[in-house]
Amino acid sequence: MILVPLPFVVSLLLLTILVQAVRRDEEGLRANPLFVALIAAYSVQSVLVGLRWGYEWRGVLPLMSPLAALIAPLAWASFRSLTREEPAAMTTLWPHLLPAAAVVALMVLWPDPVGAVIVAVFAGYGLALLWTARLGPNGLVSSRLDGVLRSHRAMQITGVALLASAATDILIGLDFAWGGGAHSGMLVALGNVVALLVQGKAASIAGAGLAEIEADDPNERPDAPTGATNEDLTTAALVERLMREQEIYRDLDLNLERIARKLRRPARDVSSAINRAHGMSVSQYVNTYRVKRARQLLKETADPITKVMFDAGFGTKSNFNREFQRVTGMTPSAYRRTGDEASAVAELLGEATL
Repeated sequence: MILVPLPFVVSLLLLTILVQAVRRDEEGLRANPLFVALIAAYSVQSVLVGLRWGYEWRGVLPLMSPLAALIAPLAWASFRSLTREEPAAMTTLWPHLLPAAAVVALMVLWPDPVGAVIVAVFAGYGLALLWTARLGPNGLVSSRLDGVLRSHRAMQITGVALLASAATDILIGLDFAWGGGAHSGMLVALGNVVALLVQGKAASIAGAGLAEIEADDPNERPDAPTGATNEDLTTAALVERLMREQEIYRDLDLNLERIARKLRRPARDVSSAINRAHGMSVSQYVNTYRVKRARQLLKETADPITKVMFDAGFGTKSNFNREFQRVTGMTPSAYRRTGDEASAVAELLGEATL
């Protein structure tokens, strides 16, 4: 029986996720090449790990270290792109190639500290991601509104995973120093399982950030309106005008940055204004308009619920159902049945009076 090392399975799953998502383009990965590169890098690294630890092929070692030093900066750049109102310029990205370049130089000139440098890179970028995540979901101005909560959570998970990878490397080093590497294989396998989870999340984030919409956590309660200034009320009124007159909530690709651009105001000012004036997040605010539109269509048309969902601006049925229940307390199908029953009763009453 041929045994396939776990890292190869991880790599195959990652490639499957990547190829299917790009072919369907449902996840919007083509719109964010950084996430494509991130998933591809993890897939290649998993293959290299499988060759090294599954088949004891040491020839891949010169490739593993530079790629490892590139993955953490790539993860940072990918998630950081969701916090920018404009795409990052190359001048802001190239400095993040320096860790990999430093590792290559050290491998030639002084190999001893390479492991420590990689640990420092993972720890540093992991902390940087968590520090950026402290701004909350509203800091991800380029994320599509309903996916912003999931994007934020995935950023946190990725930051923690990078720190866990650094800790795993330290444990492997200690295992070699004290136990001759007796447990290193198990540690590497466990680390790749974590990598699979992180990369699966990264794949969904690429979509959630730039394509797929996800509802807010139903258990999360928005802050109550507090201290709305005149400027906040003015901004909130302008947003409401956009919703009513231009119906921008029907745009499947709508995000905070697009709203802010239409108003020619900073994205954070728009987010803060809606939060303070209405006591809800931007995504909840927009989804309330979408649900209102869906309710109207469910009452006035016989269109399939899926068509109603897209026409109202929702991207997935699960998000549509969650937000519809948040606003109305029932599912779209139940809401339509209620309307049909009310119409039937009205018709019977009308016939009875004739």
